[in-house]
Amino acid sequence: MGSGNKSNEKYGYWWGTGRRKTAIARVRIRPGSGKLIVNKKELNDFFAREQDRKAVVAPLKSVHAEKAFDVFVNVKGGGTTGQAGAALLGVARALRSYDENYIQALRDGGHLTRDPRMVERKKPGQSGARRRFQFSKR
Repeated sequence: MGSGNKSNEKYGYWWGTGRRKTAIARVRIRPGSGKLIVNKKELNDFFAREQDRKAVVAPLKSVHAEKAFDVFVNVKGGGTTGQAGAALLGVARALRSYDENYIQALRDGGHLTRDPRMVERKKPGQSGARRRFQFSKR
């Protein structure tokens, strides 16, 4: 069962951490019946948008294991899309630590790649990252 990686296998769980924008998701998976809990709520109760719900289960679908694992996600920071992206990466990393054979399928789906896009910083002497103050000729 699994890759025998004892550090990740604490109390029968496999862990994965996902990040996206400013959101951080800590994900635990264990073999089970397919329940998906996000911040102690059902997936459908936590994520209102369909695309966010699909994002979280995408790694499970790519390895054909939607009903094979119980997934527990703790996510904080960021907005809904960022949290969904963080959960996606966390689930993918947890699956990778559970079974090394899943890596190729997860790679092909692009689920193991951290999205590097972050908010651009505000520059001094401007009203935003790119926005300038109104130009006045006189």
